[in-house]
Amino acid sequence: MKLPRLAVLLAVTALSLSPFTPAHAQRVVEGDLQQQMSADEFKAAGLDKLTPQELTRLNAWLQGKVEQATTQAVEQAREEGRQEVIVKNHGFFNFGSNDPIQAKLAGEFRGFGKGRQYTLDNGQVWEQTDDASVSGVRKQDPGVRITPGLMNVWYLQIDGLNTRAKVRRTK
Repeated sequence: MKLPRLAVLLAVTALSLSPFTPAHAQRVVEGDLQQQMSADEFKAAGLDKLTPQELTRLNAWLQGKVEQATTQAVEQAREEGRQEVIVKNHGFFNFGSNDPIQAKLAGEFRGFGKGRQYTLDNGQVWEQTDDASVSGVRKQDPGVRITPGLMNVWYLQIDGLNTRAKVRRTK
């Protein structure tokens, strides 16, 4: 029988054309197929041959598929947004991930000093908050590693140096 194949084709088409926002998806499938399609479209799809019970079941199935696809898309978008926020805010206060940060210092490094700002090639800006110092050092675009400590403290270490400075993210 061709009816199930037609129903699947119709549902897939409806799912692929519907946007993945709950409000819009509900608006798109509001009512039954007979209300959403013109009389010619309804007849051309062969849906006029369905009994009222078959049409009701098809409408319920289609509504369920759209709701399921919408829910999955919303959950995926939420998770992608959550991950973006975690990455974007990495190192700010007690937010984001506590994974170490590997990057390069943008520009020349001339030693540590309290209050100095260190701009990384990933756009993050860190400010030194302790008195750690290293002088007589000049490195162009050195690699850095920023690691978390206790109580939301972060430490910046320049590749090739043993000294590390306590820093906080400012941007």
